[in-house]
Amino acid sequence: MPKISIIVPCFKHAHYLDEALQSVLEQSYRDWECIVVDDGSPDNTALVAQAWVDKDKRFKYVHQENKMLANARNFGISQAQGEFILPLDADDKIAKDYVALALEAFRENESLKVVYCRAEKFGSESGTWELKPFSLFNLSQENVIFCSALFRKKDWEIVGGYDENMRYGWEDWEFWIALLKKGGQVKRLETVGFYYRTQQNSMVKNMNSIHYKYLLDYLSIKHADFFVAQQGSFFELSEKIEQSKNLELNKLKSKKYVIDVFCKRFFGFSIFGLYKNES
Repeated sequence: MPKISIIVPCFKHAHYLDEALQSVLEQSYRDWECIVVDDGSPDNTALVAQAWVDKDKRFKYVHQENKMLANARNFGISQAQGEFILPLDADDKIAKDYVALALEAFRENESLKVVYCRAEKFGSESGTWELKPFSLFNLSQENVIFCSALFRKKDWEIVGGYDENMRYGWEDWEFWIALLKKGGQVKRLETVGFYYRTQQNSMVKNMNSIHYKYLLDYLSIKHADFFVAQQGSFFELSEKIEQSKNLELNKLKSKKYVIDVFCKRFFGFSIFGLYKNES
């Protein structure tokens, strides 16, 4: 039975950490370790984490100076002893059977690279978190896999881990592209196994236009081969945009024609000749 390492970076989320770690403790699959990475958090993360280490030795605590999320995840995974990795943000939770069901999927299909599940929101919003089904094309348009999915540590090593240049966010999107663009299957469990806390203020919500442009430019350059393979060259994209504009223009003209016929039939004038007739 493989060991799984659950990596929990924490920065200013000590007040949520108990809930996240309680969901780890309640896992029906027992062969796990949970590494809490204190990313230079100015709150009482160390005290909260140490209480869990004292409660159960499967919990581990490590500290580093603040280097942001991608680096904190990499640091935690570098310390991991498990064959499989599950990132978990300190303000989120997982269902008690998530790990067991995901590992069962890996056992049934050795070609799988990523296993995730359905998700629900809680906090400032609630309800099902609807994401597009996985395909490489959908992944080229937006991130369709949340951060808390399972993968093998050896695959993390092959792609070089999370890219620490993604310092404003989207580091998980870049990681899935790097991991999957050259092949490998993905499975989504049809059970809700992940609970995503929504907040009024978050790193993604606070992203400004400069950060947004930086991340898109960086992704476009680093994974140009992937985006071209899935969406075509820049010339092809230009043609698609032009075709789309022409299609919408034709639809608009068609709507005007229908309205013109209606006006002629019931009101006795043409909208195309209305201004001409008045002049």
